[in-house]
Amino acid sequence: MKNTSAIILAGGEGKRMKSNKPKALSEVMFRPMIHWVLDAVRAAGIKDICVITGSKREYLEEYLNNLPYEVETVFQPERLGTGHAVMMAIPFLEKHRGGDVLILNGDAPFIGVDTIRNAFVMHDQTGEIDPEVFDWETPRESSTNRGCTVITAEVDNPAGYGRIVYETDAENYFHLSTLRAIVEEKEATDQIRKIKEVNSGAYWFETDALLDALGKLTKSEKTGEYYLTDTIKIIKESGNAVITYKAKNSDSVLGANDCIQLAQLNEIARMRIIHKHMKNGVNIPCTDGVMIGRDVTIGANTTILPATVIRGKTNIGTGCEIGPAVLIDDCEIRNNSSISDTSLHDQVL
Repeated sequence: MKNTSAIILAGGEGKRMKSNKPKALSEVMFRPMIHWVLDAVRAAGIKDICVITGSKREYLEEYLNNLPYEVETVFQPERLGTGHAVMMAIPFLEKHRGGDVLILNGDAPFIGVDTIRNAFVMHDQTGEIDPEVFDWETPRESSTNRGCTVITAEVDNPAGYGRIVYETDAENYFHLSTLRAIVEEKEATDQIRKIKEVNSGAYWFETDALLDALGKLTKSEKTGEYYLTDTIKIIKESGNAVITYKAKNSDSVLGANDCIQLAQLNEIARMRIIHKHMKNGVNIPCTDGVMIGRDVTIGANTTILPATVIRGKTNIGTGCEIGPAVLIDDCEIRNNSSISDTSLHDQVL
């Protein structure tokens, strides 16, 4: 995707995590949540990335500086809302005028590359439509300028999320009408609270439209904060449409504010990774205590037994038996190996 950039909001302090590091550095399957987000952004073809930091920024900056690619950072000195955070990146946005910018939360690790790409196709109105995602019979609004596309998801329990309200009752991936409003739960009526389509906190903006809207953004009278969602009304009033893309995977909206929610994210990621390996011919007869990192490769016909943790850039060959009670970290395990009751680090066996 040419002429695109991304801003990742990562200023959360992690107070409820009781952590001494920013929330975005909390790990899901041995990898900081922000790294999951960065992987999706880069896999979508977006190379120009700006991360908004806040409290304890030195930890986040150190982590980002050690990545094998460049990421720009901007400091938000005061926590004055999501709109204020994006305001800190105005110089970054100015460098990308004439393009489109993706805005994401750094603590929502399950935003997927397919979601990012397909939302951009809708937003940009160019490129090929994925027939498995979009209804071909739905007409495209080619005559309408799209200032913003909000990425949404439908969840069983929408409590705590902003609800998506449309001008009409259109229900498909390519909505025929523009978004009326994102209504936060504390301001929603009982009827609006029944809506299960929610704001993911991820957006595609036409960069010039966003810059114009940020210049007109005002503080909330209730909280004194600047909300990014308030730019939607400003963009609509300027004559640009604000539409939505509903992600196929409801996990796209999930984040973590405390260690309990972080454990829930870890369990989702753990089973996703396990199922991926199972589909590739890895035998995991009992998943109890089995944890496998995202960068691990395992050959077919290998058996993984309970209480086994495999992480780092570990490569396990075919026909192996690993476990029980094993920790393997950054190792190369040859074909037909048998390993149990041990801890291995940086070894070739």
